[in-house]
Amino acid sequence: MENNRERNIISQPSSISKADRQILHRHKSVMLWFTGLSGSGKSTIANKLQNELYKRGISVYILDGDNLRQGINKNLSFSVEDRKENIRVTAEIGKLFVDAGIVVIAALISPFKEDRQNARAIFDPDEFVEVYVKCTLEECENRDPKGLYKKVRNGEIQKFTGFDQPYEQPSNPELTIDTSKLSVDQSVEKLLTYLFNSYGLKQL
Repeated sequence: MENNRERNIISQPSSISKADRQILHRHKSVMLWFTGLSGSGKSTIANKLQNELYKRGISVYILDGDNLRQGINKNLSFSVEDRKENIRVTAEIGKLFVDAGIVVIAALISPFKEDRQNARAIFDPDEFVEVYVKCTLEECENRDPKGLYKKVRNGEIQKFTGFDQPYEQPSNPELTIDTSKLSVDQSVEKLLTYLFNSYGLKQL
């Protein structure tokens, strides 16, 4: 049945290419994949970076893990299997944005290396930038911006990354942002410098 289904699905080519859309936006498109523990600062940095890129005339959009789980991924739990599906769906959405000529920022815990590697694999080699938003579990728990760590300690949340589910640190990310040492502004400046040097966004 699956083979028959695949034989009946035929790709429809577009008369407008990704390069055409990048010319329209006047900059290259790329997926920035922020990974890190809850409370590490992913969403805060992503929003600040979005603002700075927008001010420079760059078309940019954020795919935030919590927002996606309130909409397109609201049917997914936090089981290992559903986490994998969450990453897969987010990556596919991100690929559409990149094809549309837009800089897209995904901010998700995405705890497993294999899932992040699978996400990377669907992009061209220079289109996926893994950003490790590094922060110790202790510091994340001290911040606890969403009150989740308190709920974990009270037994209200199960299968929480860093406690009863592992977080596998990136082994070779394009960029590491240590938020226990860098402020939000310093983190964003580091990201902007990387994007300007590697993708020429500033010049377009």
